[in-house]
Amino acid sequence: MIEKSYLDKLEAHKGIIYKMVNLYADDEEDRKDLHQEIVFQSWSAYARFKGDAKFSTWLYKLSLNVSLSFLSKQKKHSQVKDRGQFDHYFEPPELSERADWLYRCIKQLTEIDRSIIMLHLDGFDNTEISEMTGMSRNNTNVKLHRIKQQLSILLTRK
Repeated sequence: MIEKSYLDKLEAHKGIIYKMVNLYADDEEDRKDLHQEIVFQSWSAYARFKGDAKFSTWLYKLSLNVSLSFLSKQKKHSQVKDRGQFDHYFEPPELSERADWLYRCIKQLTEIDRSIIMLHLDGFDNTEISEMTGMSRNNTNVKLHRIKQQLSILLTRK
């Protein structure tokens, strides 16, 4: 029963995992590993999910933490990979060329800035973003403003 509930919710919100995987892993093998780690960690933590927040909010926060931890481990154990590399292993095929360019630009941001802008683009308000990232609301507002400025510059280059 719990397993069915978890799988149903995970299926309904799998896009969250795909976004995180696409933003925080650069090659196919790393994407597979990160995807598997997020699913494993979310299943392990699901018994403690009390429903105080929306499942999507909980999954975003968990996916972000797992992704950042994954990056940290990757940096310790190997050389940093070329950020310009971008394949479409986990990207939905219906994304347009403009969306592809936006993802390329977002991947040039720092890890935390990537998460902030993706949460914003997915419709979370600044209070929710600050709760998920552990930053103050004011800091979130300032960072979001600066991220938008940075993306504006990156998007106009081609």
